[in-house]
This record gives sequence, C-alpha cells and structure tokens, in this order.
Amino acid sequence: MDIFAPIQALADLVTFQWLGLAHESFAAHALNYFIYDVIKIGGLLVVINYVMAVTRYYFPVEKVKAILTSRRWYGLDYLVATLLGVVTPFCSCSSIPLFIGFLSGGIPLGVTFAFLISSPLVNESSLYLFPAIFGLQTTFFYNAIGIGVAVIGGLLIQKLKLDRFIQPEFLQFKSKKQLKEKYQQNHPPLKELLRHWSGEAMEITRKVFPYVLLGVALGAIIHGYVPEELVTRSLSLEKWWVVPLATLIGVPLYANSVSVIPVIEAVIGKGVPLGSALAFMTATVTLSLPEALMLKKLMKWQLLSIFFGITIAGIMLIGYLFNFIT
Repeated sequence: MDIFAPIQALADLVTFQWLGLAHESFAAHALNYFIYDVIKIGGLLVVINYVMAVTRYYFPVEKVKAILTSRRWYGLDYLVATLLGVVTPFCSCSSIPLFIGFLSGGIPLGVTFAFLISSPLVNESSLYLFPAIFGLQTTFFYNAIGIGVAVIGGLLIQKLKLDRFIQPEFLQFKSKKQLKEKYQQNHPPLKELLRHWSGEAMEITRKVFPYVLLGVALGAIIHGYVPEELVTRSLSLEKWWVVPLATLIGVPLYANSVSVIPVIEAVIGKGVPLGSALAFMTATVTLSLPEALMLKKLMKWQLLSIFFGITIAGIMLIGYLFNFIT
C-alpha cells in the first residue's frame, strides 16, 4: 500500500481536472511533480521533526554517545546507521528531518551521514524490485556496494572532523535536564512538554521549508522539461566518460526509486549499458538539487561539497563496476 497515494491523487486532481492540463504536456508533468513533492516532503518534515523532538527529550544522549564512540564498536555503528537507512522508505529529501534529529540528538556526524547516504541509495525498491528486473546477482552486488559506499563515506566524513561546518542552531535545543531545571521538578507538565515539542518541530520546519519550495520548484522544471530521448541518446555511448556524464545528468533530475526504476528498465532495453543506467538511477534518487538546497541550510558549503563528492565517487564506482562485469 502506497501511503502517499492520496497526495498523488490530489496532485492529479489539481493538474488534470481543475486546471485541465494535458497529460502529455511538459507543464503538467512539472506542476504535478511540484504539488506531490511539496506536500509529501512538507508533511514528512513536520511529522518527523515532531517525533524527533520527543525522541530528543527522552534520548539518553551521553549513554548512546559513549557506546558509539567506544573503540570496540568502531565501524559497527556506521553499519547500523546504514542498515537503518536501508529500511526507512525515504527519498533523499525526506531523509533530512531524521538526519537533523540524529545530529541534535548527539549522534556522531559520520554516523548520521552513513544514514543519509544509504537511505535513498539502498532502499525497498533496490531490495524488492531489482530481483524481478535485473536478477538476483545484480541485486546482491548493487546493495552490497551501496552499503559499502555509505559506511566508507560516513567513516571518511568522521575521520576528517568536519563537525565545525554544521550550522550550530540545529544542535541547540532544550534538553530534558534544562526543562526539569526550569520547572524545578522531575516531570514538567504535559501541556508544557507538548508546547516544547511542537515549538521545536515547527522551528526546524520553518527554517528548512523555504528551501524545500525552492529546491522542488527547480527539480520540477528539470523533471518536466528535460526530454527522455536526450538522456537515452547520451547514455547509449560506450565511452569511459559516459558514467560520469550519467551521474551528473542524474543529480538535478530527482525522483524516488519506485518511479525511476521502470524508466531505467526502458533505457537499458534501448541499449544503454547497465552500469551507466545504474549510475544515472543512483544519482537521481540519492542526490538532488532540492536536497542540496535544504542541506545548505544545515551545513556550510565545505561539508556539503565533501558529502556530494564522496557520494558521486561511490555512484561512479557502481557504474564502472557494472559496466565492467556485464
């Protein structure tokens, strides 16, 4: 069951019935995309920010930090975060509220980035749809490489000690201890807790949502007006530079994996090499302009550039490996 189906139905209603736009028109595709993604991402932003506000209040930050920074757990925490990303059905933009919650909850930066990379890269589609379309062998190698990219990317970011590039306002929220001190009791009134959680959730949402609107608008324009034939023709060439090209073309397009996999199946049928097609698909679902604009609000450009650089390198690795073995 698709929990976002009512949003798609509303987008279709506005686009095709209320406004009467033709189904095949570029404007219809762009507007439909914009309505759907703004409502979906905005709703997720509010819900996840509220859940994470409650989680932060009860979260045993010091205990978890002690476990995650213990030498005997080194590397396992990144794998756990990566696997959490695998089982969360989020696209690149929808993962950001949970990413914010992890950061403000005191989870190490590299671990949070392992989640941010894996959540759209290795997901329910790559686990359940890949076997029917690409076969079990391709499914296994793609998911194994994707998990490896997320773990290694998180480790690299942590090793570089880049915490100073996170905007501090996203790490400064009232803790459970502060609220207890304010009310001079162990259990602040429920009414005050609800007010605190709602205020914290809306504070983050207000800061990020304008970037959601801008990013999705840019993505909608590209999604609606870039011809599929141009992409197919460009990626069909068997040249060394096609994988980087496929990655760079995919980054601004932005789509979720469920919608892009049938397109990838079609372009492979038209002669695009498997590795080039997977690089295009992976870049489309893992990196995007809306994601970049939202993350720019959370971090400085140095960290954003490193994150995108590591992820793009991992995507190109996937493309070259599959072009080599197929």
